[in-house]
Amino acid sequence: MDPSPEEAEGRPAPPTTLPLQGGPAHRKKLSAPRISLSLDQSEDDLGDTPDDLDINVDDLETPEDGDYLDYTDHELDGEEPSAANRSAANETRDLIPTYGAEEERRDARLWRTVVIGEQEHRINMKIIEPYQRVISHGGYYGNGVNAIIVFAACFLPDSDRGDYHEIMENLFLYVISTLELMVAEDYMIVYLNGATPHRRMPGLGWLKKCYQMIDRRLRKNLKSFIILHPSWFIRTVLAITKPFISAKFSSKIKYVTSLDELEKLIPMDSIQIPECIMRLDKELKEAAENSRVNSFLLGPEPTVASRTDRAEEAAGSSS
Repeated sequence: MDPSPEEAEGRPAPPTTLPLQGGPAHRKKLSAPRISLSLDQSEDDLGDTPDDLDINVDDLETPEDGDYLDYTDHELDGEEPSAANRSAANETRDLIPTYGAEEERRDARLWRTVVIGEQEHRINMKIIEPYQRVISHGGYYGNGVNAIIVFAACFLPDSDRGDYHEIMENLFLYVISTLELMVAEDYMIVYLNGATPHRRMPGLGWLKKCYQMIDRRLRKNLKSFIILHPSWFIRTVLAITKPFISAKFSSKIKYVTSLDELEKLIPMDSIQIPECIMRLDKELKEAAENSRVNSFLLGPEPTVASRTDRAEEAAGSSS
């Protein structure tokens, strides 16, 4: 038998068996067979490797708990992260904006889809948000099912705004759709006209469009249209639009000059009167009281006939 390449080179031959039994109890170390990487050997040299190793796996010892490396901490020194590091991490998490349910509901309220006259419309609720108080529910009157709708012109936008027409277009859809939701039976409208500068007065075209777009049911169920603190402008507008509206609607219009007079017509418990309207009503009441006092102190204004009689009497006495 020819000597193996390891014996020819003076190296010890690899063992063909392992002493797995007997001896002291310690970990066994398995020696890998030496592999020659010499390029001048033939394929027959590969047959000398020990392929028939008889290893009993049940007799091999597993590593103990202390032999495992602890990778639970990323700190090199094995200590817990400092409070400063934890605070920095918390601050980083706090910087991430959260999108909660309230924000989601708010975004959903930015647009509202309504159906007016069998046609679908979309209302930009964001642009009319400051002016939504223009229409409100004022409770009920009569048998408790007739609604009171309050329209406060003082909450309308200024006409000198760049987006005035866009606001009024969306506000028009909002008023009509809200009116249809509030009204189930007969109803009345209380128009708060006082304390409204001319630049906030709705135009004639806007009022005409509102009247034309109101459903026939709403026009029929409207029992009264009360105007509080009417101005010459609103009287003129109604006089101009009278040919375009029905005589029945014109008969429903009533002018009221004070809150005391309005209280005699409808219950005021659920009507929210703006502060500016209350101040105006107080000023008008004081002005009317002062006028009566002055008339009482100064006496009635002399008529033309009385002045003529006095002049004739003076002329006769002089002659």
